[in-house]
Amino acid sequence: MKTLILNTITALTLTAILFSCSKTETTPIPQPEPYSAQQNIEPQPVETAAEVPASTDASKHEGLKLIEGTDCLTCHKIDSKLIGPSYHEVAAKYTDADLDMLAQKIIDGGKGNWGEIPMTPHKGLSKENAKQMVKYILSLKKE
Repeated sequence: MKTLILNTITALTLTAILFSCSKTETTPIPQPEPYSAQQNIEPQPVETAAEVPASTDASKHEGLKLIEGTDCLTCHKIDSKLIGPSYHEVAAKYTDADLDMLAQKIIDGGKGNWGEIPMTPHKGLSKENAKQMVKYILSLKKE
C-alpha cells in the first residue's frame, strides 16, 4: 500500500513538473519606438577622412594607430633606443622630403642606416599607410 501511494505521489509530482515546464509563455522583447517627427532630432553632419587635412592631429593619430597595429613597437620606442632607433632620433635625422623613401624602407625593410641589425620588411603594408606612419614619426621632431 505504501508503494502504491508513493508511486502515485511521484507520478503526480512528475506530471505537475512536466506541465509547468511545458508552458510556451514568452516575455516580449522591448522594441524601440519608431522615429517621430515630434522629437525634433536634427541629423548631425558626419566628418569623413577626406575632409581632414593631412597636417592635422587626426592624421598624426592615424599614423600612431597604424604603428600600434603592427610590430613596430617591438623594436622602436618614441623617446629611447630599443633595438632600432627611437622615433625622435628618426625625426631628427630626416625631413618631409624623405617621406617616400622612409615609407618604402618600412615596406622593404633594410639595414645599415642605424647599425647592422636589420629592420624586418612589412610587405603587406600599403604605401599610403606607410606614409601615414612616417608622417606621425616626423611630427615628433623636436624644435
